[in-house]
Amino acid sequence: MALSMDKLMGIQQHTLGIRTQRAELIANNIANADTPGYKAKGLDFQQALQQAQRGMENHKMARTHEKHFSVEIKPQGTEKFRVPSQPDTGDGNTVDVQLEQNLYAQNALEYEMTMNFLDGRISGVKKALGGQGR
Repeated sequence: MALSMDKLMGIQQHTLGIRTQRAELIANNIANADTPGYKAKGLDFQQALQQAQRGMENHKMARTHEKHFSVEIKPQGTEKFRVPSQPDTGDGNTVDVQLEQNLYAQNALEYEMTMNFLDGRISGVKKALGGQGR
């Protein structure tokens, strides 16, 4: 009986990708904290996860020739502008650096937890394939 990667990794493989995307958004927010008119963006994690569960991975375009571009369609509607948590400073920028730093730290911890879970899953499969009694 063949073991598919989808069954092995479960939803965690999608969770890892979403956490990576979330980290990129937060890092962009922090990098643009002093950019006039920049609007902070966030990621609707639940919506992105639901889209992944519905099979967004099936929407990748297949390369049929080595000269074709590799194209991947990202889930739509998961990236949104944040509602500002502080009054406008006059330059139109909505980034709250302290909030973004806290969100980045939380996301990093969640990313690490996901990686640890996947590592445990893979270690269990390796142990099962190698035989436990050795």
